Amino acid sequence: MPKLAKRMGRAKPSAIMVIADKAKRLKAEGRDVVNFSIGVPNFLPGEHVYDAVRAALSKDSGQYGSNRGREDLLDAFLKHLEAGGFRGYERKHCAVAVGAKHILYNLAEALLDEGDEIVFATPYWTSYLDIAEILGAKITLLPCPPEQNYKMTPAQLDQALASKPKVFLFNNPSNPTGMVYAREEIAALAEVVARHPDTWVITDDIYNRMVFDGVGYHNFLHVRPELRDRVIVVDSLSKTYGMPGWRVGFMAGPEAVAQALVTLNSNHITNVPEVVTAAAVAALTGPQDIPARKCAEFAARRDEVLAALAAIPGVKCPRPQGAFYVFPDISCAFGKSHGGRKIANDVDLCAALLDAKGVACVPGSAFGEPRALRISYTCPQAQLTEGLKRIREFFAELA
Repeated sequence: MPKLAKRMGRAKPSAIMVIADKAKRLKAEGRDVVNFSIGVPNFLPGEHVYDAVRAALSKDSGQYGSNRGREDLLDAFLKHLEAGGFRGYERKHCAVAVGAKHILYNLAEALLDEGDEIVFATPYWTSYLDIAEILGAKITLLPCPPEQNYKMTPAQLDQALASKPKVFLFNNPSNPTGMVYAREEIAALAEVVARHPDTWVITDDIYNRMVFDGVGYHNFLHVRPELRDRVIVVDSLSKTYGMPGWRVGFMAGPEAVAQALVTLNSNHITNVPEVVTAAAVAALTGPQDIPARKCAEFAARRDEVLAALAAIPGVKCPRPQGAFYVFPDISCAFGKSHGGRKIANDVDLCAALLDAKGVACVPGSAFGEPRALRISYTCPQAQLTEGLKRIREFFAELA
């Protein structure tokens, strides 16, 4: 039998989906499972989105669409960018793809040759590492432990960029930690970026509408507009509008980069489906009350999760100010046992928690931080409260 390509030996299934699939399987078997594992917003878009879809279906032509993205969708995204403080972009600076993950994969294809260096912080979203490994990039990780609130320092970034990596990938607000960089922190990092002109900068900002406590969302371009010739902004409908399954992602950046993604689209997908395009236009241009309301709800849920974790002796958790995750340090449990089952690490803990209490969380090692676990708190309120109760019980039963 012929062999697969060597890159497939580097490809791994998403660690998040492995846990989520196990939780689904247990639930299908009749187990009472509270799923804190998968990062989906768990709400639906407004009825105006479905109205737009029905209208698009009624006049569907069945034809191919644009490799870049339909003009009305690009214009809607440009207005969204302008509302977020990004001015001066045109259609030629943008491209649409099948979700932000597709955008990120295409950017990696467009910017990284095999052996090129990419830099990003730990904890990281799992796909950052997976994509870089598939493409054979050299990966440099910047450890940002809970002791520094899961945030990189300017000194760390300065040292990393001194080697002239091809790409610096930055995530704010963060998945998995929920941490948000304040304006002064962004300004300090942007000053470092400005001193290192040989590196592309990708800012993964898909949670930019889910920021709490008045801290605000800030990007390097807000404080250093002159960086526009090498900063690429990534956004998505998934989290803001409750549309993860619709798969619409965007990028804005230098014209040459946008054109590269258009070329890759022409070879990968041809176009985002026209019916999905209609839904995306409606989401971006229609009423924005649901995203605003959900942001307030998630802030309240964040507070509930933090209060529950604070009641567990030894568990430490920097205060997240965005997205819908908390990322507590649970290493106090290592070396202990639950019902005679030894807890040596984060994977053991998450497995025991799921088996004993029916609560699914993702081990922190999936994100490069093995002292932690990730809780996604978007499930229905009653399940959230019940799941947190079970976690407290689990820790109380450790011996």
